[in-house]
Amino acid sequence: MSSGHSQAKTPSKRSRRAFDRDQALAAALREFWTHGYETTSVASLTEAMGINPPSLYAAFGDKRQLFDEAVQLYRRTYGARLPQGPDARSAISTLLRHIAADYTDPSHPPGCIIITGATNCAPGSQDVKDKLRAMREETKASIAACIRTDVTAGRLPADTDADGLAAFYAAVVQGMNQQAVDGASRETLERVVDAAMAAWPAG
Repeated sequence: MSSGHSQAKTPSKRSRRAFDRDQALAAALREFWTHGYETTSVASLTEAMGINPPSLYAAFGDKRQLFDEAVQLYRRTYGARLPQGPDARSAISTLLRHIAADYTDPSHPPGCIIITGATNCAPGSQDVKDKLRAMREETKASIAACIRTDVTAGRLPADTDADGLAAFYAAVVQGMNQQAVDGASRETLERVVDAAMAAWPAG
């Protein structure tokens, strides 16, 4: 017997997303990487990600949270860390040569989002600048620690300025980033690495 009530279909409470979250995040990374945090709009993000604003907010929170996730994806996928090596010179040379290849890789935007992602940010985005700066300082500190290890081991002179030398190579990395953004080739950046390593102090 019929109950007299139609069996209306109710929406699923699971509310499945009609998009691939990982692919959407990768698209967001490319937008932020290309244009920087401040000038990347929610409209350009949703267009690149193939979703609408409500889906972006539901899946990622706001633009700031999405940027944080994109930077973490960058660090997992492209980020260069100081490798282990027999000495600091070898480790830093390996790092710079990896960067020369990665910053000019045509399969993704040039340079490094951790260096350029917060360029020209407004005062309201100071926390974004601070977070990326802290990541860069972390890399510089790891270079300095590696150099100090060589000083302790006697591979570098006792009066070697580890912090100054680390700042120099951090500046080289930032300069290589700008060169790559300006269109420099991998070969050009390799020559920059050669010149930078020629400045290494004599043991």
